[in-house]
Amino acid sequence: MEPREPNDLRQRRRAGTAIKAALRDLRVELALLNHQIGGKLALKDIDLDCLDVLAQNGPLTPSALARQVGLHPATLTGILDRLERGGWVARDRDSADRRSVSIRVLPDRNREVYRLYSGMNSAMDEVCAGYTAAELELITGFLQRSADAGRSSVGKLGQDS
Repeated sequence: MEPREPNDLRQRRRAGTAIKAALRDLRVELALLNHQIGGKLALKDIDLDCLDVLAQNGPLTPSALARQVGLHPATLTGILDRLERGGWVARDRDSADRRSVSIRVLPDRNREVYRLYSGMNSAMDEVCAGYTAAELELITGFLQRSADAGRSSVGKLGQDS
């Protein structure tokens, strides 16, 4: 690999700093959006997180869901009770092993969530329309690698406690 010019290194550092700042801004804006949507639905931010993980990954056991949202299983039990009472999720018991439970989202209530995110989804469609397919693939790869870096950082912090 060729040594980089000092100016190139400076530009890369500036670009990296700008990317990190933009990701922080995005995180804040998404947190605000999620909080507002949660308020309209009488859901807490963690409730929305659980619903999103379940919607993306299909039915999960409570322990698998707890791992993915970073909660202690006992804490998740109260959240699942609240979501079940609100008609957001159902707990399904395995007919062969009644102790085995899976949690799934109920589609009727989740349509409400998707409806409230429709403005953001439309705005993102407009943003994406300004990029080529190759650029979108590059951005997707960057965001996936960024999410992996976040997961790795969470794992390392968890090991320190």
